[in-house]
Amino acid sequence: MDLLVSAEWLKAEYRKNDVRIVDATLFLPDHGRDAREEYKAGHIPGAVFLDLDEVADLSNPLPHMLPPPEKFASRAQALGLGDGSRIIVYDNSPLRSAARAWWMFRLFGAHSVAILNGGLEAWKAAGGALESGKPVIRHRHFTVWADPSQVRTLEQMLENLKTGAEQVADARSPGRFAGTDPEPRPGVRPGHIPGSRNLPFQTLFEEDGRYKDEAGLRAAFAAAGIDPEKPLIATCGSGVTAATIVFAATLLGARSPALYDGSWAEWGTTEGVPIVAGAD
Repeated sequence: MDLLVSAEWLKAEYRKNDVRIVDATLFLPDHGRDAREEYKAGHIPGAVFLDLDEVADLSNPLPHMLPPPEKFASRAQALGLGDGSRIIVYDNSPLRSAARAWWMFRLFGAHSVAILNGGLEAWKAAGGALESGKPVIRHRHFTVWADPSQVRTLEQMLENLKTGAEQVADARSPGRFAGTDPEPRPGVRPGHIPGSRNLPFQTLFEEDGRYKDEAGLRAAFAAAGIDPEKPLIATCGSGVTAATIVFAATLLGARSPALYDGSWAEWGTTEGVPIVAGAD
């Protein structure tokens, strides 16, 4: 199974016993929308809802931090997602949040995970049916496992400032990266990590929400001064849109792009870390 699948492919496959579909739509408070309620109102038949706000380390004051492996495995099992499943993730979010779910599934040991290109809108445009309510779920075993090599911590990010061993790509908007636009979370200082490059996640997508083709993705990385085939760390506001960079780099052949899970929510509130303002 490819990492990125089309709505036409999913229409032919979604009834098969090993296929599991996951709605990973996430909204921020200022979106004024309720992802769970929208899922209940209409979703791809058989899809389950993965609440990215809840499948997190809720003991950590930082938003969207990775949950313990045991918690993720428990939530996956309860959603009928387990070993041997072919998992297709989609969203209906301006954050393109399916990539965060894809990254989490891979990190926690799922071996066959793909994103529906274009999300729910692509499914509807292809004539795909919707259903409402909750599907019948049969629990499946999900092996508890995690790959820490895909994650970077604050300490590792500080060490990378000294070594420069890994490129850092920031998925936030140019205004937030430069520090000219305010951060949406209170108490977070503006600016960016020294040496990081700005790769706004929106530049990875076509207007209809589909990922750009290989040439388009390579052009977006090149415009940001990032080589996806060299060691790479993605960051953003809270670790959600950074996952689109990880996914796009993987599409381009990157072997092990990493994600700074604390992202700017952590860096921008940590005393003593260096912060740069301006475009570079």
